[in-house]
Amino acid sequence: MANARTSMGVEEACRRAFLELQRKKAHRYIVFKIEEKRKTVVVEKIGEVDESYEDFRASLPDADCRYAVYDYDFVTDDNCQKSKIFFIAWSPDIARIRTKFLYATSKDKFKNELDGVHYEMQATDPTEIAIDIMKERAH
Repeated sequence: MANARTSMGVEEACRRAFLELQRKKAHRYIVFKIEEKRKTVVVEKIGEVDESYEDFRASLPDADCRYAVYDYDFVTDDNCQKSKIFFIAWSPDIARIRTKFLYATSKDKFKNELDGVHYEMQATDPTEIAIDIMKERAH
């Protein structure tokens, strides 16, 4: 486990999906997971543009860790349409300790692969990534 930080790979599909979300607005969110046997971060789920925040929240497992990016659209006080990309490190309290450690030690390396993230959030339960919190941070 000591090498988790340096040996974690990232599938090209992760970068490609993120660029599609960032530049083409082709997705609402992406959920990534670590495949421990392969020591690689992979795309687990891609949310369509018309999916809701509730759909995104439901895609995060209750008892396992994940990384995710969410494209939060909003209208400013000046009536301008804006978008901010949130990186979420999801680590529920009931996840296995070993898994939480693996995700925690690999997070920065993986996040650095996703150039263009505006905000980072770490959450152990759904209240910590509520849409109201995103709204507050984005405005």
